[in-house]
Amino acid sequence: MSDLAMVQEDVPGKRVPLVLGKQDFHSVTESVAGIVEGPTPHKWKLLFVLALSILLILLGSLGRLVTKGIGVWGNNTTVGWAWDITGFVFWIGIGHAGTLISAILFLFRQKWRTSINRAAEAMTIFAVMSAGIYPLFHVGRVWFAYWLFPIPNQMGMWPNFKSPLFWDVCAVSTYATVSILFWYVGLVPDLATLRDRAKTKTRQIVYGIFALGWRGSHRHWLNYERAYGILAGLSAPLVLSVHTIVSFDFAVSIIPGWHTTIFPPYFVAGAIFSGFAMVMTLMIIARKAFGLERLITMRHLENMNKVIVATGTMVGYAYAVEFFIAWYSGNPYESFALMNRAFGPYKWAYWTMVSCNVIFPQLFWFKKVRTSIPAMFVISIIVNIGMWFERFVIIVTSLSRDFLPSSWAYFRPTIFDITTFFGTFGLFMTMFLLFLRFLPMVAIGEVKSVLPAADAHPHHDDDGHDAPGSEGMSKEPVHAA
Repeated sequence: MSDLAMVQEDVPGKRVPLVLGKQDFHSVTESVAGIVEGPTPHKWKLLFVLALSILLILLGSLGRLVTKGIGVWGNNTTVGWAWDITGFVFWIGIGHAGTLISAILFLFRQKWRTSINRAAEAMTIFAVMSAGIYPLFHVGRVWFAYWLFPIPNQMGMWPNFKSPLFWDVCAVSTYATVSILFWYVGLVPDLATLRDRAKTKTRQIVYGIFALGWRGSHRHWLNYERAYGILAGLSAPLVLSVHTIVSFDFAVSIIPGWHTTIFPPYFVAGAIFSGFAMVMTLMIIARKAFGLERLITMRHLENMNKVIVATGTMVGYAYAVEFFIAWYSGNPYESFALMNRAFGPYKWAYWTMVSCNVIFPQLFWFKKVRTSIPAMFVISIIVNIGMWFERFVIIVTSLSRDFLPSSWAYFRPTIFDITTFFGTFGLFMTMFLLFLRFLPMVAIGEVKSVLPAADAHPHHDDDGHDAPGSEGMSKEPVHAA
């Protein structure tokens, strides 16, 4: 531990290394693969039971919704969208950090992504799964959901291609597909490592199937690099396009408070903001639980905090610009909508949003806070609370005061609004816990490529021999080197 403390001390002119301690290729493999191969920890079992229990609450809530209709939610005549679309946009935003860390930081050759990209990519997939529940069940008669797709059906119905909700379907499904492929391609070399180290026939067969015959040859690495680069190139514009299209759900309408051109960049910045906060929350817990402090270091966490404070500042700027544009436009309806947010019946939600998203992240300007594990853990949770409130404020306050005062209504969630949203955390955590247990949560090959040994002996394993197989991971990925 003294060694760890010494390495983490700031040395003028010298950057803290990405991997701490005297790590070599073999120790990195043992640290990460050992989590998957070892006995199931009791704490993991307890957390998994808890996550499954919350997932059952979701299934019960959805069962009630299917049998009774979406009237079990608190939506009313004026507020036709409420917690359902709030939850949808919240989860889509959470999924943005994974693609940004994996694709954009990879394209910019940022080596500090190597220890956190795998978990962030998995988080993206599980967040999109949680988000997909809302539009699917919001249709009410979910068994007729196939009417939404542009395929011939017995009713002769076709989707409205001008609807931004249909754009959502296209954007989110594309995002989910590319994210899964990107995640899986990155996993292949590590799945081969687990295959070669497997102690049971079942594990060897299962990991072998998904490893696609990987042997770590030069040809394999070459094809891997090409595939990874192509998928990164496809994923990068998706980071910007997906939440931009989600923002069009609101921006293309004529409702005051929604009809604004700042929504696309504002939504993208907010998505990255909330996504990095969720990665931070999960990584702090995982690195402590599995003893990965030497691989997921303070430098990784501090860099994520810098991204959080940068995107949080952008979000705060967007809040201010909304008020300026409402005033500058001279539109009384727009001005009323913004003033109603800040001083109307939902002012408690608005000021909670501002406090969580603008004030608390600014604490990361101070290095002492930025490098404090308890502080960053608490602030990351506060940020995600604030980002949920942001979506709630945008959706509900704008709808609750429309053009006809006689139809104004105050939205109150029902128990099924609450349990459905709460249950999506059960789905997310169940899937994430299964990922931690059965797949390497850190990209073994990529972490090895940032070790000093990778530069000294790029084509040899930790014993100095040629390593054609996957265990030694001798041919380090070019993209991480």
